[in-house]
Amino acid sequence: MGFFDDVKLLFTDQDPADTEEDEVTDINQGQKNSGSGLFSGLPIWIILLVLIALYLSTGVYKVGPKEVGVVKRFGEYVRQTESGLHYHLPFPIEEVHTPKVTKVRRIEIGFRTIDPGPPARYEQVKDESLMLTGDLAIVSAEAVVKYKIKDPIQYLFWINKPNSTVRDASEASLRQVIGQNNINDVLTDKKTEIQLEAKELLQNLLDEYQAGIHINNFLFQDVSVPEPVQDAYRDVASAKEDKQKKMNQAQAYRNQIIPEARGEAAEIINNAEAYKAERIAEAEGDVARFNQLLKRYHQGKEVTRTRLYLETMEEILPEMDKVITGEDSNGVLKMFNLDKLKGGTE
Repeated sequence: MGFFDDVKLLFTDQDPADTEEDEVTDINQGQKNSGSGLFSGLPIWIILLVLIALYLSTGVYKVGPKEVGVVKRFGEYVRQTESGLHYHLPFPIEEVHTPKVTKVRRIEIGFRTIDPGPPARYEQVKDESLMLTGDLAIVSAEAVVKYKIKDPIQYLFWINKPNSTVRDASEASLRQVIGQNNINDVLTDKKTEIQLEAKELLQNLLDEYQAGIHINNFLFQDVSVPEPVQDAYRDVASAKEDKQKKMNQAQAYRNQIIPEARGEAAEIINNAEAYKAERIAEAEGDVARFNQLLKRYHQGKEVTRTRLYLETMEEILPEMDKVITGEDSNGVLKMFNLDKLKGGTE
């Protein structure tokens, strides 16, 4: 007979022989012992006390070192307990939840881990990974979000399906931030900044939901262009690199040629200034000499004319062939070629 059959027997006058065979075989001794109830011969109040004690003992529970206990009474939160042994009123009066508040949970966006490996194997979830950038380009973004419980009461009672909630909020945050940046920033320069912005946006969103969750990390697993357009994107990227290279070369040539041109211009200006100063000095000297000559001319005109004539001849004659003629030639021109005497030409 079972436990509940014994209890039934306590509250009825039915003979057990009337319903079932009351003899069982003792395997060890090979004897037949008469069947009897578990509580046969015990007063009913003792049995009730035992049952009540068993029922009350179900309220003993243990909270682990990485957990907190959250006790509900008729579905309403009443208290929170720390690690150790505790007691709550048995079900259905009270029940307890023991979430692990120090455990770091992981959410995958845009992919799922098939086998952690090594080597690890992943499966892409295109409905989550394909996102639109601010310049209307499509990128494939995969990210990992790590979080833990910071408020167990909010975590248990304010949100439904925490993992799904965090995944949906994370995807929405990432889509919003990527949609505010162009494709080049998403793929290269601003990846770290985008991760931080997405993390901050996600944390604010969960705080607004009163989810009781703290975001530890929001990191890209992979960010790339979708496979069907990778070749076209490489061509565009190559063209942009060539453009940037040409611009850099032009800038370098500009930086080189402008100083050279400025140096040449400065040299020309300096030469012109020097020539100007030289010409002015010469002109001023000529004016001074002319004024002195004019003064002497007024003092003695014939003397001055003769001196000027002689000085002029002195400058001219050394460069010319010279022939001397006599005054009394009697009709015959007598010439004396001085150049032949010194080996000159006629």
